[in-house]
Amino acid sequence: MSPLGAPWPLSLVILLGMGVASERIDCPSRCSCRYLGVNCTGQQLQEFPAAIPLDTRQLILAANNVSYLPAVELSFLADLVYLDCRKNLLGDDLDFTFIGLAKLVYLDLSFNNLTQVTFSTFSHLLSLVVLKIADNPNLVAIEKDAFANNTWLRHLDVSRTGLTFLDTSTVQDLPNLRFLGLSDNLWHCNCSFLDFITWMTESNVRFPDAANITCYTPAGLRALKMSAAEAQLRFDCLTQLHKQDYIFLCLIGFCIFFAGVVAAWLAGICAVIYKVHTSKGEEEAEYKDT
Repeated sequence: MSPLGAPWPLSLVILLGMGVASERIDCPSRCSCRYLGVNCTGQQLQEFPAAIPLDTRQLILAANNVSYLPAVELSFLADLVYLDCRKNLLGDDLDFTFIGLAKLVYLDLSFNNLTQVTFSTFSHLLSLVVLKIADNPNLVAIEKDAFANNTWLRHLDVSRTGLTFLDTSTVQDLPNLRFLGLSDNLWHCNCSFLDFITWMTESNVRFPDAANITCYTPAGLRALKMSAAEAQLRFDCLTQLHKQDYIFLCLIGFCIFFAGVVAAWLAGICAVIYKVHTSKGEEEAEYKDT
């Protein structure tokens, strides 16, 4: 009953019940838990927290000192859709880590120590839509088929890493990709990178902070934006020949010349043989007539 003696509205009773139920008893130490969510932000955790409720949908481990994600413990969280691990110490041992998280939609691994991304790193995340691996300064390699199974991927951020090259097929074959962060990387704008730059200018993908997507090497193209770099690379790579190109052309020319000489020599021999054979035939015919 309310203080005025009238019964409380049913909606208020439901809201109060939800508020009481939202505080979970089975919550990991030093973390706060709400209904289907566990938040362990900034707790100086050294390890992955134990006793996370199995029905957790959202797990936030941001701003800790976690250096390892146990695949077995994560696989128990089969309903997890949101995982935030930014600002930790995660390294390059993430292959098969997320094998049990088929429903995961959002994954943030920015501000860590990743060094590479292989096919086995995210291949089991079939529902992944948002992937943030920016601000990993030691990230120097992403295999060209690293996201082959992440066909729902819509948002990918690899800004501010140590990447110098990215194969065009790595992102070109993602049908739902709409947002791609590439700024402040160490892009090496050589002829091998021309295809990727061309794809950037022709695709419908949005590139935030595009002004900071620039070449780092070679020195002649440093700080040049991708649109300007594309024009320069087209001129350098498609119209000018390098030393090895001249060598190749010389070899081809020599082979053609040699083949021509041999063909002419064979033709001459055949002509001589034919002439000799014809002359003998004429002489024999004259001899018989006499």
